[in-house]
Amino acid sequence: METKNLKTYLLIGILVIATVLRLWKIDQVPVSLFGDELDVGYHAYSILKTGKDYSGNSWPLHFQSLAEWRTPLYLYSAVPTVAMFGISPLGVRLPAAIFGILGVFLFYLLIKLITGNWKLATLAGLLLAISPWHLQYSRAGFEVTQMLTFYLAGLLFFLKGLKEGRLLPYSALFLGLTPWVYSTAKFFLPLTVLGLLIVWHKELFKVGKKYLLWTLAVFILVVAPITWSTLFGGGTARFGYISVFTDPTTIPEIGFSRLRDSKMDDPEIKFGAQPDLESRVVHNKFQWWGGVMLKNYLQTFSSQFLFINGDLNARHAVQGAGEFYKFEGLFILLGLVFLLIRPLDRKIKIFLLLWLVLAPIPAAMTRDGGSHATRLFFLLPVLVFLTAYGIYGLVDVLKNQRKLLSLGIIGLYLVSFLWYQHQYWVHYPWDSERWWHAGFESAIKTAVSQAGDYDKVIFSMAGEPTFIFFLGWSQYPPQEVQDGLFSEKENIANFGEITKVGKYYFGTPNAPSVYELARSLPDKTLYVATAKEVGINLITEPDRKPGDLKLLKAVAFPSGEPAYYLFTKN
Repeated sequence: METKNLKTYLLIGILVIATVLRLWKIDQVPVSLFGDELDVGYHAYSILKTGKDYSGNSWPLHFQSLAEWRTPLYLYSAVPTVAMFGISPLGVRLPAAIFGILGVFLFYLLIKLITGNWKLATLAGLLLAISPWHLQYSRAGFEVTQMLTFYLAGLLFFLKGLKEGRLLPYSALFLGLTPWVYSTAKFFLPLTVLGLLIVWHKELFKVGKKYLLWTLAVFILVVAPITWSTLFGGGTARFGYISVFTDPTTIPEIGFSRLRDSKMDDPEIKFGAQPDLESRVVHNKFQWWGGVMLKNYLQTFSSQFLFINGDLNARHAVQGAGEFYKFEGLFILLGLVFLLIRPLDRKIKIFLLLWLVLAPIPAAMTRDGGSHATRLFFLLPVLVFLTAYGIYGLVDVLKNQRKLLSLGIIGLYLVSFLWYQHQYWVHYPWDSERWWHAGFESAIKTAVSQAGDYDKVIFSMAGEPTFIFFLGWSQYPPQEVQDGLFSEKENIANFGEITKVGKYYFGTPNAPSVYELARSLPDKTLYVATAKEVGINLITEPDRKPGDLKLLKAVAFPSGEPAYYLFTKN
């Protein structure tokens, strides 16, 4: 077979694998849309119907959600798919899957460009296609696959633009769009631009002045609006909430450390005493912030995060699987060694090392950022490249054992991949059912379908806040909530003052147990209760239902455990 045809067939094969792994049963696993995904879907639905987000802002640069302001581009990208498939797993997740597939293709092109080695690029593309980290985010409504795809496109056009100046403005466009997708890019983009300028400033000055001016103009035009909205709109609210600099535990921790210092000299000293100069120098906000950031940074490269447990949030990773296959750590280390000692363009080496070192910094500035796979997503491609480079270099060095070594590596990947797929498809739906807010869809759609028979439908607030689940799963008309989003209140006996939208109410009764619930419910009321507040498994023990309550429906998690109950008075 001709080499050209082989390259094409292998690339097509990789893209087919990437496509199948990202699209197969995407509407079923993960088991449901979690709150942030429904937020994406309902914002897209609101834009589709009204040209405003559900808070009433016209074509916003940051979408105003119930709890935060969100970067806009993924939400706008979901408008066409929500128009086709509604607020559904397919409607919300399809853009992430598509950008995940495109990311695999662009990663292949980038590695081929920087190494000049199509075999290495093919291997790297395959490893990204089957990467647990990349797969997890390609199958849910997360923004980061789109962000990473734009980033890879920006780097690709930049490196090509050094020789063909007309391509540089496209680099500015795609890199400039990354902060529009996810907030991590607001911190990582300046670091990237600085790195590109440091490494390739001589080559840039050789590019025609016309192209440089166009590139600068495009970059400013793309970045300026989102920068303005971030600094003077609501874009900083989320960072203010998760930043290490606003952690409310900082001052108490510093105070305790200073008090401990003082007690070493005077055991009788009381809390609130003035610390001495040495204690203030050693224990202060800057020292504390620096320590937390360093801990986060180092935790990012720990085996616990990368290879053993991964992100402990079950929406971000299959628990116990790690972000990489467990044996890949060896190849990452080998790849780093080969990157330092084997022939490769010096500037490419420097940039890859800068990428590796700088990628964790944005996440390190956030609480629990050292193991937050979403905020660390920029780190993924360079680690995948090092894995591929380590494998390729090892096989090249041990040429005499090439066949045996290749078979061994293929065997390792095959066993690990099949184990991961088993965990993902068989165990993960049950293990993560609560993280993905399973049960809400059935409970809400059932309640809405039967609402005509009741004066009031009350959703319990004993678990997750129900607002966005109600709006999304009911596809409630956004026009009716935009002007006064959940601002209407009503005082209901045994509930107190609770929020309402039309005949739908959101609150929890003052009932000590399910046996007191009927006395708390108004007449002609449908109440959607969480299984936790009921405290009885009425699926396996239906006889324990109070006689004065009528159980309309019991909604179960995929595991069969109860999730929600729909009650009314008998």
